[in-house]
Amino acid sequence: MTEITIGQKIKNWRKKRELTQEGLARKADIPYATLAKIESGAINNPTLDTITKISQGLEITIDNLIK
Repeated sequence: MTEITIGQKIKNWRKKRELTQEGLARKADIPYATLAKIESGAINNPTLDTITKISQGLEITIDNLIK
């Protein structure tokens, strides 16, 4: 069984919330390019600060995002 990456989890949550990458990047106050790189897997270990902002942008807990 393959592990779902943090980027895939973010993408799944973003789609559930019906947000575009740009929309989430804006809500999370992070650069669009950063979000795109995380979702594509170019960035595998985003900083805790970035994860916190993304989870706030998605209106979920960090727990929901990383488990």
